[in-house]
Amino acid sequence: MHYRKHIRSHRSSRSARKGFTLLELLLVLAILVMVIGIGVTNFTGVQAGANVSATEAILMSLKSNIKQYQIRMNGLPESLEALRDGPTDAAKKAKWVEPIVEEIPKDAWDNDLEYNVNGGSFELRSSGLDKQMNTDDDITVEG
Repeated sequence: MHYRKHIRSHRSSRSARKGFTLLELLLVLAILVMVIGIGVTNFTGVQAGANVSATEAILMSLKSNIKQYQIRMNGLPESLEALRDGPTDAAKKAKWVEPIVEEIPKDAWDNDLEYNVNGGSFELRSSGLDKQMNTDDDITVEG
């Protein structure tokens, strides 16, 4: 009889241990929060780098389009819209055959690009993540 009591008490303590304790659940939850936090931090850095690379590619492509306009029209465009619409000057408009770009691109953050002509050279500028021109995160290409 003593043997049966021992078996029953052992079984009852085992059946009471079917779930997790609150401490175990909190520990697992804390680990999950840390893993997710690390993942989000790493993904944010990767996304920012991808946006910079994409914007640099857009600017380099636009630089090529401006060079094409320069060869075709024997001068730099007055604005980026001239790559799509052609020159505003009536004499140059006669040489215009077709648009070089279908639409004026924006940077990876969906900001408008800035185009400045200085004599025989030009500068393309993206305001970057902060959407403010002339700050440290601007991306520029000169031609």
